[in-house]
Amino acid sequence: MPEDSIEHIDFDALNSKAISQPLVTNIYTADPSAHVFNGKIYIYPSHDVDAGDAFDDLGSHFAMEDYHIISMDSPSGEAVDNGVALHVNDVVWAEKQMWAPDANEKDGTYYLFFPAKDYNGIFRIGVATSKSPVGPFTPQPEAIKDSFSIDPAVFKDDDGSYYMFFGGIWGGQLQRWRNGSFNAELPDSPFAFLPEENEPALSAKVAKLTDDLLEFAETPKDVLIVDENGNELLQGDTDRRFFEASWLHKYNGKYYFSYSTGDTHFLCYGIGDNPYGPFTYAGKILEPVVGWTSHHSICEFEGKWYLFYHDSSLSKGVTHLRSVKVTELTHDEDGKIVTIQPYK
Repeated sequence: MPEDSIEHIDFDALNSKAISQPLVTNIYTADPSAHVFNGKIYIYPSHDVDAGDAFDDLGSHFAMEDYHIISMDSPSGEAVDNGVALHVNDVVWAEKQMWAPDANEKDGTYYLFFPAKDYNGIFRIGVATSKSPVGPFTPQPEAIKDSFSIDPAVFKDDDGSYYMFFGGIWGGQLQRWRNGSFNAELPDSPFAFLPEENEPALSAKVAKLTDDLLEFAETPKDVLIVDENGNELLQGDTDRRFFEASWLHKYNGKYYFSYSTGDTHFLCYGIGDNPYGPFTYAGKILEPVVGWTSHHSICEFEGKWYLFYHDSSLSKGVTHLRSVKVTELTHDEDGKIVTIQPYK
């Protein structure tokens, strides 16, 4: 639900119709990446702060500077804010804008993957480690070599391989990397360097990680989303094409790549046979929420599946002050995800 349509919303009435309520209210949280470690749910969100910057299409008002990890014993249990796990001041290479993170675990070490702008104003992706899923996390001295853009999501496959999905257009700068290197030419606009509407849409990226989960083991590849005829989705297909917020989960042997359409405010997904895709577009996961962005994660807990997402209802529609929520997600008999309506 875009910001220009919320002026006349009765938020008390809306919140009473919401299918779920904010997990924490002491801070604003967004972009939740949820995982189950040792039988407990850990959520790795962005921490929204009011930096006072005017709204713009480059996301300057999303000025997040640290990460708090939320833990829960179950999806219906109490959500605990475990305090600051990593601050931008602790990351040597990063200047600002610690946007949507993710995490994973290997051999008792927990890895926090996060984007931030370096001192040249270019988004890179860093890694920090901890012996605890809630941190504190110690960052690597440099960003992942050849990393770029935003929204890392790290998927562990059944064979023990780890894959990072990443990328986001507009403020996420993915469009500036179309030729393999950062295009710093003016204008400083999210609409510069995008494909034409009749051209294939920009793709998220995927790369297998090295055994230590600290670098790419290969050159990142395009994550292709195709229609029922096998044709790539076009840039002008804004209700279905990729914008940001990659996620991957596996269900009944199939790989589900899900993502946000950004300016049209849907969460969508495609289904494929391996982590690299291609993924055949299969439908919507979530209808638009209050607030500009949609960003999510999907995880299984005790045999049921859950969607973690956010909206701006607690802040009464302030775009960059969001709150993480959770609701049950259902796959039907054909493996399709039943579309969720966020308000009754």
